[in-house]
Amino acid sequence: MENIEKNPEIKTSEKADRLEKLKALGKMNVNAYPAKSKRNTLVKQVIEKFDELFEFQTEVIIAGRLRSKRSHGNLSFANLEDFSGTIQAAFSKKDLGKEAYDIFSDLVDVGDFIEISGTCFTTHRGEKSLMVKNFTLLTKAIRPLPDKWHGLKNEEEKFRKRYLDMLMNPELKDLFQKKAKFWDVTRNFMKAKGFFEVETPTLETTTGGAEANPFATHHKDFDLNVFLRISVGELWQKRLMVAGFEKTFEIGRVYRNEGSSPEHVQEFTNMEFYWAYANYEDGMKLTKELYQTIAMEVFGTYVFESRGHKFDLSGEWPTIDYRTAVLEKTGIDVLNATESEMKKKLEELHVKYEGDNKERLTDTLWKYCRKTISGPAFLINHPKLVSPLAKAKEDNPELTERFQILIAGAEIGNGYSELNNPLDQKSRFEAQQKLFEAGDSEAMMPDWEFVEMLEYGMPPTCGFGFGERFFAFLANKPVREIALFPLVKPKLPVKHDQKITL
Repeated sequence: MENIEKNPEIKTSEKADRLEKLKALGKMNVNAYPAKSKRNTLVKQVIEKFDELFEFQTEVIIAGRLRSKRSHGNLSFANLEDFSGTIQAAFSKKDLGKEAYDIFSDLVDVGDFIEISGTCFTTHRGEKSLMVKNFTLLTKAIRPLPDKWHGLKNEEEKFRKRYLDMLMNPELKDLFQKKAKFWDVTRNFMKAKGFFEVETPTLETTTGGAEANPFATHHKDFDLNVFLRISVGELWQKRLMVAGFEKTFEIGRVYRNEGSSPEHVQEFTNMEFYWAYANYEDGMKLTKELYQTIAMEVFGTYVFESRGHKFDLSGEWPTIDYRTAVLEKTGIDVLNATESEMKKKLEELHVKYEGDNKERLTDTLWKYCRKTISGPAFLINHPKLVSPLAKAKEDNPELTERFQILIAGAEIGNGYSELNNPLDQKSRFEAQQKLFEAGDSEAMMPDWEFVEMLEYGMPPTCGFGFGERFFAFLANKPVREIALFPLVKPKLPVKHDQKITL
């Protein structure tokens, strides 16, 4: 057989070289992309049962990607990797025959997927290996993999070619396995507590349950503008409380049309639960147990370091009063201060703020204060102004029965005794409507059908939501890094046949 690698007509680029090899394989009637593999075991299982397989010389069939390859005349060695692990394989011209050995030696590259059948043996250095009896090319890789020592260095390129970043960095695969377990533990915990898992709409005519900029699109059949949801079905799950369900939860995707940064992405996963006949204090007890369960079952510890903070999730968590915290840190009483006093203080603190309404200014002052709180702690007694869906406290109607979980200078979870008074809810929606009409794009869109629903009667209910941001804090990773495929701008403009008209 012609030695393809030494053919002077081959172009210098490695991609061109591999295309020539693909062409040569075709001439030899070797299918470089078969549809099926005969694999009957995983690399990890071979290693775990190695002694038994070696003793009885049991032939196994494994498959995976070649991660390295080195030839020594009539004997070649390669490392083959599947999802479970890596093992060394030895290819002998004597065992394979000249034609098959030359195909492997000359036409198979690092990065190709192959299937091998063979028996276990140990090298003179004691390395557990497979002696190959037969091999089959499963996929010819046209592009070479990045250098395993250097990998992808450009951050944007890492996200664009996330598949290569994960391939070259096994710890990144481990991160996403932990993230999957994070949601498994959450789901199992909620079900064990008697909560019923539901699915609610992701397309809404109004975006309820949070304050954020939504993504908008157009429903052609109804000729209607709709929005991708910004919460995990808060107003829908409350409808289920009216319908007679008493414990529901949903784990699902949420979309917010806001800025990109290491700590902000536009698409992420959240969980929300709603619990009839419970209040915010019940929610605090349940969520503390949930967070502690996640920490131990996923990470095996209660103690973490993240964003320059160290925190211990075990034991009791203190409560922090919203009004007192801001007053002690800034000297501003958020219940009684005027907008001009708030602006002046923010300017003194060199804090940028958007919007000049009291709700937005109050929230900005609090966000300045939270940065030094390592937690874990519960933030309570939020002003009604910044809590349009929370029930007011009986002893002080200016405050609400709301709690947020504080960890590493940020809110990592939000819950409250849900507002179920339709008259109160109507007046708060009217206040939000005024903010929205005044240009506050993050004000909550009123849902008047939701008010109508409350008129039929909703039992006392506790609601709570948290998301994968909690996982990012536990893993001490930027939020963008825990997304499998975060959104990146395409290298070339994307062309669509039709423009979306809203």
